[in-house]
Amino acid sequence: MFSKILIANRGEIACRVIKTARRMGIRTVAVFSDADRDALHVAMADEAVAIGPAPAAQSYLVIDRIVEACRQTGAEAVHPGYGFLSEREAFPLALEAAEITFIGPNPRAIAAMGDKIESKKAAAAANVSTVPGYLGIIDSPEHAVRIAGEIGFPVMIKASAGGGGKGMRIAHSADEVAEGFARAKSEAASSFGDDRVFVEKFITDPRHVEIQLIGDKHGNVVYLGERECSIQRRNQKVLEEAPSPLLDEATRRAMGEQSVSLARAVGYDSAGTVEFVAGQDRSFFFLEMNTRLQVEHPVTEMVTGLDLVELMIRVAAGERLPITQADVKLDGWAVESRVYAEDPTRGFLPSTGRLVTYRPPAEGPAGDGATVRNDTGVGEGGEISIFYDPMIAKLVTHAPTRLAAIEAQAQALDAFAIEGIRHNVPFLSALMAHPRWRDGALSTGFIAEEFPDGFTERAPAGEAALVLAAVAAAIDHMGNERKRGISGQRRPASVRFERDRVVLLGSERHDIRIEDGETGVAIAFADGPRLPVSSGWRPGNPVWTGTVGAAVVSVQVRAVLNGVRLSHAGTAADARVYTRREAELAALMPAKVAGGSGKQLLCPMPGLVKTISVRPGQEVKAGEPLAVVEAMKMENVLRAERDGTVATVLAKEGESLAVDAVILEFA
Repeated sequence: MFSKILIANRGEIACRVIKTARRMGIRTVAVFSDADRDALHVAMADEAVAIGPAPAAQSYLVIDRIVEACRQTGAEAVHPGYGFLSEREAFPLALEAAEITFIGPNPRAIAAMGDKIESKKAAAAANVSTVPGYLGIIDSPEHAVRIAGEIGFPVMIKASAGGGGKGMRIAHSADEVAEGFARAKSEAASSFGDDRVFVEKFITDPRHVEIQLIGDKHGNVVYLGERECSIQRRNQKVLEEAPSPLLDEATRRAMGEQSVSLARAVGYDSAGTVEFVAGQDRSFFFLEMNTRLQVEHPVTEMVTGLDLVELMIRVAAGERLPITQADVKLDGWAVESRVYAEDPTRGFLPSTGRLVTYRPPAEGPAGDGATVRNDTGVGEGGEISIFYDPMIAKLVTHAPTRLAAIEAQAQALDAFAIEGIRHNVPFLSALMAHPRWRDGALSTGFIAEEFPDGFTERAPAGEAALVLAAVAAAIDHMGNERKRGISGQRRPASVRFERDRVVLLGSERHDIRIEDGETGVAIAFADGPRLPVSSGWRPGNPVWTGTVGAAVVSVQVRAVLNGVRLSHAGTAADARVYTRREAELAALMPAKVAGGSGKQLLCPMPGLVKTISVRPGQEVKAGEPLAVVEAMKMENVLRAERDGTVATVLAKEGESLAVDAVILEFA
């Protein structure tokens, strides 16, 4: 077994590998760019080596620097994580030349299956059903348009070396093909150092189901069940689960055996994933093979009880798999939410900045047989930069049943406090409560279909509104009780606060009376229920956890002017608690109206200006591209909202802009 390994990656996956290596008694070496000097994975590793500037193309993607870091530290093996160099055939070849072991598949398997075009050819040769498409290299937008026309719209444009949603575009017309081709090539070049793309038919109403494999160097390959990854946005996965609510045992076996046959055909000898596009009728087509550890591997680990990173390390060291196919049993259900630094209310645009607050839910047993796991690569005070993927954490819950795992996930998300940047926790919480998700009626178009106008935190209503109103009243009452004891006031016993109150929750009014309860207070609603409320919450804690009625509730709390902002289960509202007289006066206050900025194009996220497509004096039509801004390895096309004339262009290509910076102005 190895005594020291290097992790050629960053963020949560680097931290994940370090945890397993530490448990196995293996010392670890981290590598870091200038942007990651103070990152969590650097602090966790036994040693760390600087490998270059912040852009991945100048650090994490430079093979020679990784090899040199191994030589400097005496690392015997390298785990590539996912992304970066994990699927580059040249990387294990360079390591082999330096007599360093690659903790991953052999270069021949990567060449055969890691390349999206070559893997489809290999699958077709093995009589595996594949999605119709053009498997040759496409060298121009015109060529792409011609191929798409022959296949039939809609089509998917995909980077040959891609993954993680990078270098992928769906096109419904010739114009969208031309633009998608340019964006996919550019993203592929910057993210993977390979700008080749191909085009295939986009299957309507599809589901994304994948089979996890593990093989060793002695010819043994087993499949470890499936994962469903159909909830996606911008072709990037948001929620994953294992097993899939779609499959029955016969389909699972057919997909697994087909995947194993394909892996054996190329001599596969590590962890890998065969991805399928599945129809609602359980038909399935080979999509691609990822010759690496997947982001969503924790859900497989939770239902199988296996550590995939440990298995990868052991088979790389020459050990035989300790399991056979008959040993693989699926126990319970696991759900994973990807917590991203992005603003779901602004089209999921990336968000960067400092994590002023980062308080994940407690890991471990969570009651009713559920377990919580949080894989992360950040800490409070850390910074989310523009250079890398926007993932903050992967929150995983496991329980005996699917609905129990979803309920545990919903509770954990409500207890996840993040401040300083925008994030998608409210959106994930809303998904957990969505009837279609809970029913398992999924497709890769789920988000576009269920949120056609984008996501907005909905106002609480019904029972949820009563819960938040009760929490707001309890928080206000605690504040009043604290004020009674402040030094310098009159004797606490002589200070009396009115028990009859009005809770303004968004636009809703709730008349309540605060009463003493057995373990806290009771909130009695006029013409409504009486809810006992108990909590150990203290001011300054970003999450209120306690009981409201008979339910255990977690609510995110943020101070606002004269009140608090409460978020729970995908709902949010500003809450203000008044006396009856204060409520009467507050109703007379005029509402402020925000000014508009319709004559300016503002940068929607911190990022790098890749392209300015217009010039002063140019007339533009609604929908016409104005600029391209790159953030977190994704290129975002900014378009004109209406017809107009460009007056001035203030930004320059290559310039880094802050959020809401003015790019150009209209006449």
